[in-house]
Amino acid sequence: MPTLKKFSIAGVAGNLEGIAHQPDSSPLAIAIVAHPLPTMGGTMENKVVTTLAKTFAELNFATLRFNFRGVGMSEGEFDNGNGEIEDLLSIIHFAQDTFGHLPLILSGFSFGAYVSARAALQLHPHPHRLVLVAPAVGRFEMPQVPHDSLVIHGERDDVVPLADLMDWARPQHLPITVLPEAGHFFHGRLHQVKQLVIQDFIGRKP
Repeated sequence: MPTLKKFSIAGVAGNLEGIAHQPDSSPLAIAIVAHPLPTMGGTMENKVVTTLAKTFAELNFATLRFNFRGVGMSEGEFDNGNGEIEDLLSIIHFAQDTFGHLPLILSGFSFGAYVSARAALQLHPHPHRLVLVAPAVGRFEMPQVPHDSLVIHGERDDVVPLADLMDWARPQHLPITVLPEAGHFFHGRLHQVKQLVIQDFIGRKP
């Protein structure tokens, strides 16, 4: 079983708190999971976030989830995504200093998916993979993402309509994995989100 360790690091706007899921053996990769919109109650304890973190840990990835600025014990104030990118980059640097420069997977739910996609553009080399769950298309200006990104969305998402997501994905020819009847928070369907992530990484080197 992975070991959970709380951490606090210095970010651009003040200290950032988080939890690292550390595997028993040498990790194959680093995975970082970003949470949904802080102004709507999003935190690193969100069930989609914790499901993703536990799933990556089961895949033997050193996995970090954290609170953006102004959430929980993380200092600072909400910054509409711009400052939150700085937060994510700070977490990435901390993870790489701690676990080494392993393959990097960036993941996020809703607003967290938007932040992860934008942060990926600032990293060189780019992350190994992006895993985006119900990305906040339409609410924020989502960038294009690599064609091998795993994007999972609910058919009946009432926060980010599937039609909006398809309008974003279509010009990129980006495949989308749609869970029929699922809503934005995937109530009763988180086991399927977990399985989709595991299946996506089976047979791939991280």
